[in-house]
Amino acid sequence: MMNSSDQKQLNNDDEVSLKDFILKIQRVWHYLLKKWKPILIVSLIGGSIGITYSILKKPIYKAMLSFAVENDKGGGSLSLASQFGLDIGGGSSGGAFSGDNLIELMHSRFIIEKALLTTVTINGKKETLAELYISFNKFRDDWNLNPKLKNIQYLPNADRSKFTLVQDSVLGGISGAILGKNLTVEKTDKKLSIINVNVESKNELFSKYFAEVLAKDVSDFYIETKTKKTAESVGILQRQTDSVRRILNESISGLATSIDVAPNLNPTRQILRVPSQKRQIDVSVNNAILSELVKNLEAAKISLRQETPLIQVIDSPILPLEKIRFGKLKGLVIGVVLGGFLSSIVILAINFFKKVMADE
Repeated sequence: MMNSSDQKQLNNDDEVSLKDFILKIQRVWHYLLKKWKPILIVSLIGGSIGITYSILKKPIYKAMLSFAVENDKGGGSLSLASQFGLDIGGGSSGGAFSGDNLIELMHSRFIIEKALLTTVTINGKKETLAELYISFNKFRDDWNLNPKLKNIQYLPNADRSKFTLVQDSVLGGISGAILGKNLTVEKTDKKLSIINVNVESKNELFSKYFAEVLAKDVSDFYIETKTKKTAESVGILQRQTDSVRRILNESISGLATSIDVAPNLNPTRQILRVPSQKRQIDVSVNNAILSELVKNLEAAKISLRQETPLIQVIDSPILPLEKIRFGKLKGLVIGVVLGGFLSSIVILAINFFKKVMADE
């Protein structure tokens, strides 16, 4: 065990070490004060560089768009449809793109590339958002020196399936750059269904259009996916209903024709009644089938309306957009601090090496 004398010795050693450290800091501080002129000069140079950078740096334009997602599905129409043995896919209130998955969908390469290939009108000229992104980032200045990239274009209404491997690769690179630097998608509150989309870029129109197009593409894809099964059921029922209605109309016309052929039947010749009786049976059967199909069709349409999620844009970007600038004061302060810090490090390093060389 450690006795009292050992404990005192340890405490004294700690106090000596702390005092030595404080003395060293004081010596360094006094030494730097003596070198205040070069430190001040470098700090002023750093401040001027910071101000110059703030002047030359282009502003960033921020487009903000928010929308709410509501998926209101009641059980009334589903119960009505189930009465006729019709499964229209309404048993699940979730789905592949419910909740936070919708945010991940907006981060997907598929949706971002689809938005980039959307055609917009800029100053009376139609071009894709991909071309606009390439233009204001001045990528073609470097691409013109590369034969593989020199002729790459993303023209309006181009066939995506006919893109070359280089086009796919470049578009994927642009998509990744946007996802990493320009696009932010988040919820304001985990308990709410409001999603915020923020797009920041050097071009004001790109920020605005990309935010709007991205929200629209996600909305269309989300609605199509959520209602695909029910919409297919409605389409099948609609075709069946139209088909049976045509057959019923033909049966009614056939019945009228058969009656007109023998208007004054001989009561003793029952065989002459057979054609009209067959037509009458066809009319009755097709009428019953049509009635049931119409009920099922209306039930499916009601379910489709209730399964269609409501995506309502709350706030959309309006020109002029918010500008994010690197302020002159911020540039001055950062430049002065970095200049003073780096010059101090260099001066101390030179002094250290001088001592090392002198000792040798």
